[in-house]
Amino acid sequence: MQAENIVVDYKSFLEKTPPLCKAIQKVTAGLRSMQPVPEFPGTQPRILLVGGFVRDILTNTISKDVDIEVYGLDTERLEEKLTELFPGRMNVVGRAFGILKISIEEGVDLDISIPRRESKFGLGHKGFTVSGDPVMKIADAFKRRDFTINAMAVDAVSGELIDPFNGQDDLEKKILRIVSSATFQDDPLRVYRAVQLAARLNLTIEKNTKDLMRKMTKRGDLDELSKERITEEIKKLLLKAERPSVGFELMRELGIITRDYPELNALIGTEQEQEWHPEGDVWTHTLMVVDQAASMIRRPECALTELEKLQVMLGALCHDLGKPATTELLEGRIRSRGHEDAGIEPTESLLNRWTFGSDALQAAQAIAAEHLKPTMLYFSKLKGQMTDEQYTNAVRRLLKRIAPLSYDVFLTAAEADSRGRGLPDTDKEIHAPCDMMREVIKREGLDGSAMKPLLQGMDLIELGFSPGPKMGELIADIEAARDRGEIKTKEEALERVRKNP
Repeated sequence: MQAENIVVDYKSFLEKTPPLCKAIQKVTAGLRSMQPVPEFPGTQPRILLVGGFVRDILTNTISKDVDIEVYGLDTERLEEKLTELFPGRMNVVGRAFGILKISIEEGVDLDISIPRRESKFGLGHKGFTVSGDPVMKIADAFKRRDFTINAMAVDAVSGELIDPFNGQDDLEKKILRIVSSATFQDDPLRVYRAVQLAARLNLTIEKNTKDLMRKMTKRGDLDELSKERITEEIKKLLLKAERPSVGFELMRELGIITRDYPELNALIGTEQEQEWHPEGDVWTHTLMVVDQAASMIRRPECALTELEKLQVMLGALCHDLGKPATTELLEGRIRSRGHEDAGIEPTESLLNRWTFGSDALQAAQAIAAEHLKPTMLYFSKLKGQMTDEQYTNAVRRLLKRIAPLSYDVFLTAAEADSRGRGLPDTDKEIHAPCDMMREVIKREGLDGSAMKPLLQGMDLIELGFSPGPKMGELIADIEAARDRGEIKTKEEALERVRKNP
């Protein structure tokens, strides 16, 4: 059992997120001012900060979301008071599950509920009967939670830590342990949650917990999960874990990769040429690349948006999906010729199992198809096989092929691929191929006007052409000549049209 009278200074912690701090203080003061409910005589409303937020306090991790459980009030009175405290900010989409969401500002939310009992009657996260119980014992209420590290609470008034299942001890020992084998199985998403939590917090999954999750996977429990719910857990793994490889390796150990992700499973055991990949098979290399990408998007100088960071991570995960279909032994060496283009189809197949959207798919496919180009072009130039002008034109054509993907996203993923190997020089501060390409892109403005066609329809109209298919053919001819390096400027393009109308 927990030690007596542990007090958590959660208010100092909340000062890191001022809007959240003010909102919790407002909720606490507002609910505590209410009179005891006649149905629950002598019961003053009690406000507990629960779940992951308490875990974040104890690990000094900044939170933008807080779950609050209110004892001593029924849902109707709670909703009435919260509407008064936060007019226009109430989202009742989760009311069927006894949850009221308050939007504080963009990306900052409060989820407020009363203690509840749940009984499973069907598949999916909607297959539950939920009934509130404002006077339920805390330990009984917390039995429905997934892991001991998430089954803790802090009293919003006194700061007392409530820890009926020794979650703080497990957190200190970095152990992930289920609260109840019976209730844990009610929601198979908890298997995915375990995967991303173990990776994010560097936790070891307790043996009985891992055995249960392996059993749930084998008997098909995960089949009832929606793509949307799985996607959210995969997103947390990719963006919040410093080493997402830990989560993907856990997915392999639990049987999830073999059972549900044939595109990733095919990487396991696919050999690579040791000279270039001494780390081992494509699975091992991919996990190293994913970890490198996770490190790179965390660099202080990284200016990528959240969407762009996700594109980098998905590109890193998918970049070599074409190798299993193309790997063969040629003249005594392992080769995967054409694996870039061969990766386009399995990338689509894998990402269709999730719901990251078309932008993420386009980005991952572009990275899969082109990830070797920065290094190939670099060595061609270094060996004198390309002039400066030819290199610049080749880079411009590359940017056209990956458009609308940002070159920063592309080069980050390509650099992660180069660094994600067992070679001794992969930790060098400078990555010459990608640095050279970035320099040329910035110097020549290749990400701006150089990406647009040299001539527009209006330019041809001014030369006397009439709108129609001929104009499109001329513009395409000009761009083809540009790609061959025959012309560079708009003036040269206009002159070419004048001479060859």
